[in-house]
Amino acid sequence: MTWLSDTILRLAGPLVLVAVFALPALEASTLLGIVVPGELALLLGGVLAHQGRVPLAAAVVAGAAGAVAGDTVGYAIGRRVGDRLLAHLPQRLVQPRQVERAKALVRRLGGRAVFAGRFTAALRALVPGLAEIAGVPYRTFAAWNLAGGMLWATGFVLFGFAAGRAWQTAERFAGRAGLVLLATIVVAATVALVRRRRPGPRPTPTHRRHRPLTTVSSSAGARPRP
Repeated sequence: MTWLSDTILRLAGPLVLVAVFALPALEASTLLGIVVPGELALLLGGVLAHQGRVPLAAAVVAGAAGAVAGDTVGYAIGRRVGDRLLAHLPQRLVQPRQVERAKALVRRLGGRAVFAGRFTAALRALVPGLAEIAGVPYRTFAAWNLAGGMLWATGFVLFGFAAGRAWQTAERFAGRAGLVLLATIVVAATVALVRRRRPGPRPTPTHRRHRPLTTVSSSAGARPRP
């Protein structure tokens, strides 16, 4: 992504904010996040704020607005063409089993999946559409989307601001942390699904039927019949 980072770092102030808004907005709405993660723009927005070329608060607001807007568009796309679009994704980018696991995760967690998916590149691009396909109500989606987008954008802009010239090290660290989080989410979802599908123990009946016992009593002094 050297060409992209070099391009953003050469932009003037207002155009930096456009890039900080646009890349997160394009992640879910165009599935661009699978190839170009939006956190790169947020990191560089923080770097340029560190250099005094853009206001720090403006970079945070632009990134959060782009994240929320992009996921909202992704949710709407999921309503119209979600299943057909997922079926035609290149398998070298997203494996079908990954899509199915993501669907299962969203069904199980609902809005919490929208929040957690915000912090990994692959899920960030897919979860908004999957949320609609899985039947997550828009109100639930919107609340968790807003919370996740604001926290994600604020965190990465401040991360870039603190990293300064060492932003490339920060980018590598963020990428590895995202992969670890993605693996953790997938493993947790798989374990939860296996537990749900495993049949439980058979209930033990509380009352057992007993065959009536026939007792034969004889009198000690009974006379034999003639």
